[in-house]
Amino acid sequence: MARVKYRDSDIDLMARMMRAEAEGEGKQGMLYVGNVIVNRLVANCLDFKDLRTVSQVIYQVQGGNYSFEAVQKGNVFYQRARSVEKRLAKQNLDYWRQHPGKFALWYFNPYAPCPPTWYGQPFAGQFKNHCYYEPKAGTCEGVYSG
Repeated sequence: MARVKYRDSDIDLMARMMRAEAEGEGKQGMLYVGNVIVNRLVANCLDFKDLRTVSQVIYQVQGGNYSFEAVQKGNVFYQRARSVEKRLAKQNLDYWRQHPGKFALWYFNPYAPCPPTWYGQPFAGQFKNHCYYEPKAGTCEGVYSG
């Protein structure tokens, strides 16, 4: 059973985002980004309440900006999805979750060592240049059950 309901267009959209955000970190890095996308969809808490589709997660605006920088700034995001990224996106949507992105709702590249918290959320781990952050205990149970 898939982690979330999705359509073929969701696979394509998610694949484009995964590539745009983490192509330089290889397949593993793209899978971690995919974890965050799916986690935001299942979480239904904090900044991610009432998100019901992959498209709503990808195009979410917070504080006047898109949650994913690649939507606004990334020309890679607007290129066609390749089959390899589509396979990775489908893996995330169906079943794939691993540490440090397993329960992460946020990631970023600090261009420095990862801080122990990010906007008050605890550090979950690092993969190459990206630092991953999970919600504080007790604030977002949906991400752990989804």
